[in-house]
Amino acid sequence: MNDVPGYRVARVHGEVFGLTVRSRNVGSQIGAGLKALAGGELKGMTKNLVASRHEVMNRMVQEALDRGANAILAMRFDTSEMGGNWTEICAYGTAVTIVPE
Repeated sequence: MNDVPGYRVARVHGEVFGLTVRSRNVGSQIGAGLKALAGGELKGMTKNLVASRHEVMNRMVQEALDRGANAILAMRFDTSEMGGNWTEICAYGTAVTIVPE
């Protein structure tokens, strides 16, 4: 969200983010390759991506709390591959202090 209904932004603390870079292990790569031949969900990779997203969100929230914020607006995820076997996952947004209107 870009705003919180019933609240106003009292202070902007700036951009905050959480970041992780994950490497796929050999077993998951082989399993994913075999699964790709048959089609279907890559459950191990899905589970890893969900865990990674939770990890980066927690890091982003902690940075916002450390800055004195009580909310994060315009939160987004960004994911990119690095070096073929590495995946970068980032959560980012704007840390703010909100107060009731």
